Amino acid sequence: MKTYRFRLYPNCEQEEKLLWTMQQCRFVYNMMLEKVQRQNKFDRYTLQGSLPILKEQYPILKGVHSKVLQYEVYRLFSNLKALSQLKKKGKNVGRLRFKSINGFKTIHYNQYGFKILLTDTRYNLLHLSKIGDISMCMHRPVESGVIKQVVIKRYGSGRWFANITVEEDLVVKKKSIRRIVGLDMGITEFLYRL
Repeated sequence: MKTYRFRLYPNCEQEEKLLWTMQQCRFVYNMMLEKVQRQNKFDRYTLQGSLPILKEQYPILKGVHSKVLQYEVYRLFSNLKALSQLKKKGKNVGRLRFKSINGFKTIHYNQYGFKILLTDTRYNLLHLSKIGDISMCMHRPVESGVIKQVVIKRYGSGRWFANITVEEDLVVKKKSIRRIVGLDMGITEFLYRL
């Protein structure tokens, strides 16, 4: 896996859509956290299956790509898993907290919903489903491989970046064996032969 980081230059309308999408992701995360806190036994797939019902209750969520919302359920359960591992190590941890307005700075597109559109200029386009084509400065080409995920992040300075994760096929070169080493590990002695 290899990650490339490129600067995004959204126009005013696209920036509003990105910020709006972040707020909808925060809303879904907090709703799912509330459901988890009400249940004694919770299941990730049951919560993920409740997303279509949530979209019927709140039709505004239909403006967000489905994989983006599904990732928020995944994020919630990975946070819960991290908390349980800290508890097992004896750390004193509390419950997960609801995310504030400034608590969300990323949008995750995994598997699909994105596409890189190459142009003849220095600025290529990153197509994000339900947002549009955003100008992106690609200072180096993305090497061959399958793009697995695109993470859109907004920094405190107001700058936007796209982190593109690519799964590469690595070829491991086999080396020829030059000499053989045998080890004999006895109970009282340690001996080796060349």
